[in-house]
Parts: sequence; C-alpha cells; structure tokens
Amino acid sequence: MFIQQLINGITVGGVYALIALGYTMVYGILELINFAHGEIYMLGAYLGIIILGFFTAVGLTSYSLPLALILTFVLSTIFCASYGFTIEKVAYKPLRNAPRLSPLISAIGVSIFLQNYVMLTQGATDKVFPHVLENEGFEINGIRVTYIQLFIIAASAVLMIFLHIFITRTRMGKAMRAVAQDKVMASLVGINIDTVISMTFVIGSGLAAVAGLMVAMYYGLVNYSIGYIAGIKAFTAAVLGGIGSIPGAMFGGILLGLVESLSAAYISSEYKDAYAFIILIIVLLIKPTGLFGKSHEEKV
Repeated sequence: MFIQQLINGITVGGVYALIALGYTMVYGILELINFAHGEIYMLGAYLGIIILGFFTAVGLTSYSLPLALILTFVLSTIFCASYGFTIEKVAYKPLRNAPRLSPLISAIGVSIFLQNYVMLTQGATDKVFPHVLENEGFEINGIRVTYIQLFIIAASAVLMIFLHIFITRTRMGKAMRAVAQDKVMASLVGINIDTVISMTFVIGSGLAAVAGLMVAMYYGLVNYSIGYIAGIKAFTAAVLGGIGSIPGAMFGGILLGLVESLSAAYISSEYKDAYAFIILIIVLLIKPTGLFGKSHEEKV
C-alpha cells in the first residue's frame, strides 16, 4: 500500500514539477508570476487529444503507435511554446517597465481569456483522451504499475535533467542566469535581454505542454478548467521549493505529489488539495524563502 502510494505520488509530482519549472524560471528572470502558465498546460492536454485523434483517423496509430505518440508530443510542445512566446510579446513585454501590479493583472486576464477561448472552441464538457495503452502494466507483490506511470516518471526525470544541463552548461543557460542576477549588467556585456526572456517563456511553455499531455494520458479526461487548479498547485510547489530556484521547483513538485497521495490514502481523500497548502504554510513559517530559496538583502 505504501509503495503503491509512493509510485502514484511520484507520478503526479513529476507533472507538478514540470509545470512549476515554468513558474520559477519566469519569476527568476522577470520577478513575475505568470498566472497564465496553467492554461498553457491545459492547452497541451487539448492539443494532444486533437493531434492524436487526427493520427488515429488517418491510421498512423495503427501503423506505428510510438511514432504517433512522439509526433503528438513534438507538435503539442511546438504549438504551446508558440503560445508562450506570443503571450510574452503581447501581454508582458509592453508592461515590462510598468508597476508590478500591471503585469500581474495582465497575466490573470490572459488566463481568463485562454479558458474561455478553449471553452468556446472545444465545448464545456469533458474531452476523452484516446486509450492508446488501455491502462496496461504489470504487478509485483500486489503493487500495480502501469506503463503510463513509468513513462511519466521517466520522461519527467529526463526533462528535468536536460533542463539542468541546459541551464548550467550551455551559452543560453548562462545568459539566463546572468539576466536573473542583474539585467542591467547582463545587457552591458552584450546579452540580448529580450531573446533570453522569450526563450524562458518558450522552454517553460514547452515543459507545461508535455505535462498537460502526460496528465491527459494518465487520467483520460480533460476540460477547460484543469489549468487553474494544476497551476495553483504547481505555483505552490515552486514556492515550497523556493521561487526562482530550479532544483527547488523540481523537489517541490515531487514533494507535493507525495503529500497528496499519502494523505489521501492514510488520512482522507476529501481534503487532498488542502494538505499541500498546509505543508506550504508550515514550511513558509519556518523558512519564508522556501526549502531551496535564498534570502536577498535589499538596500533602501
């Protein structure tokens, strides 16, 4: 029972971590909470259904299911990355030098717009994801593990590792860290601030798209409102780990998934969503910057 809940928690926690990375990357560079990020995750789930449905209709899934799934992930990621790029240019860039409250209101507006956009174009009822794997898996000593769970855990781990390597080893990753530390100094040494910010939104949106598609595969149902609660939980994971810290977002997402799964199994599933916020409050009371966050001194 305990091992089963650990597996379930890590599965969901990996998804939370991928979404939380988008929040923490944007905040680390712009000090902006992108409340429209959850809707990008929701768009990824819907795009997965639409694209895979098209591949099923033309017979590609019957010919090669792995190829159809790979193309679905790639196309969904590209579309959502384009959405993230466009949102930054339209809703955030014009307000870059405005008071902090203005971009926040703009983010909430974009979130509401995307929710209603999907509701009007796709309908208010739940959409069913094609059952490509039919919940197949295996069982060891009474512990049930599905292939979708293994895929989600492995894909989440691989993406987080690649992101860590990208941030720490590549030229663009170093530019992102420089901009996060000091935008003015970064621009003085020749770093294109606009390019770095756009790349941050593109990467974060792509990760959210993968998370949305994996959740659609895992639960089999999506609707236009799933981005709201998932976004709030992922934001909670980012704050729990330390907003602005990439390792913190990863750890916070996994921890959040484990807390939800274990509390639902051993305490009560009715208050599953509340337990995570209780943990968050306790952590912030003890360490306000989060588990991996660092305090910053401001001169006045």
